[in-house]
Amino acid sequence: MAKRWISEWRPDDQGFWETRGRKVARRNLIFSVFAEHLGFTLWTVWSIVTVQLGSYEFSTDQLFWMVALPNLVGSALRIPYTFAPARFGGRNFTVVSALLLLVPAVLLAVAVGDPGTPYWVFLLIAATAGLGGGNFASSMANITYFYPQSKQGAALGLNAAGGNIGVSSVQLVMPLVIGAFGLAAAGLFWIPFILAAALGAYFFMDNLTSAKASPRDQLKIAGRAQTWIMAVLYIGTFGSFIGYSTAFPLLIKSQFPEQASLVGLAFLGPLLGSLIRPVGGWLSDRLGGARVTLVNFAAMAGAAALVWQGVAQHGFPLFFGAYMLLVATTGIGNGSTYRMIPAIFRAKATEGIAPGTPAYDTALTVGKRDASAAIGIISAIGAFGGFFINRGFGSSIAATGGAGAALAAFAGFYAMCALLTWACYLRTAGPVRSLATARV
Repeated sequence: MAKRWISEWRPDDQGFWETRGRKVARRNLIFSVFAEHLGFTLWTVWSIVTVQLGSYEFSTDQLFWMVALPNLVGSALRIPYTFAPARFGGRNFTVVSALLLLVPAVLLAVAVGDPGTPYWVFLLIAATAGLGGGNFASSMANITYFYPQSKQGAALGLNAAGGNIGVSSVQLVMPLVIGAFGLAAAGLFWIPFILAAALGAYFFMDNLTSAKASPRDQLKIAGRAQTWIMAVLYIGTFGSFIGYSTAFPLLIKSQFPEQASLVGLAFLGPLLGSLIRPVGGWLSDRLGGARVTLVNFAAMAGAAALVWQGVAQHGFPLFFGAYMLLVATTGIGNGSTYRMIPAIFRAKATEGIAPGTPAYDTALTVGKRDASAAIGIISAIGAFGGFFINRGFGSSIAATGGAGAALAAFAGFYAMCALLTWACYLRTAGPVRSLATARV
């Protein structure tokens, strides 16, 4: 594969940013969003496919397994995908990761093309959709290097929102495509777009030499306490977003069967959660990521309790409205927690070093590399929340007939995350606290 590397990249230099950096960064962001968007569509396509599998007579718990497995595999793949841009180049790996999406697209068509396909084959093929889940980590780790510190909240928010909205687009478009062309089209439909994304990345994206790092060096970030604290918080934000978004269609069908015709409205949840994510980054740039995250977790706990009441009262308007609020708060939390990560690792790397010195510039580069590696690990651990939420719903329905037990557990977890945010980033003073909460 031909390589195009940029050796000089100083986005925090205002002159460099205005004359050259902004244009290059924007171009890379656009094509990164396109590829990442498709990754999300293939990752979450089974959220719609499962509600169309009535002829196979699978139980609700079995269907939730099909929705959960892509989340499990995608979460695990985010760890190697995190290190790939620094090892191979952001442009180069975007091409490869986009082409890998052909695997779940083609195999989905194979699975639903045979009415005799056994359940275990469905599980294996659904698991390959996890290839799309890894794209988020590589895309975010790569885009981190392109933007200055003061603009990373908004840039990462836009990059992530462009990917997240793939959950909504697949839930909006796929029922129409399946209705017109059959269930196999849920996979085949995406092939031309996948090829276009790979070609776009090949011709219009760049690799940065300043982002080069060995996986061994990057893995050292796993030994930092801050990595694991933020991973827990990200389980509560992004893990909740992907879990609630993919569970929504099947949850409507199982808990409100008389409203099954309204499954087509499920796309509104992930759409709202995706569109509002940049707002979380924007608010954090101005108010501080930790402050926004703390308030947001409290709101998530309240929203989960309202959804619980909607299920318990069998009131669809309350359930639907509260669920929309819950997914919206996950989007805000996604933006605020991602704003915290680069600030925290920048603070740790530059602690005790005078700004404006060569040592400070070197430390700043180290901080960016640490943040890039941490983002991947945090996003990987956080994405497991999507698996836990779907399995929580499936297990709760299998054991009690309803989703109430799962929702009560989720609300309790958000309360714990709020307490963790306060204890680690707001209770005491220090360089990590100052940058995690500071306005930029």
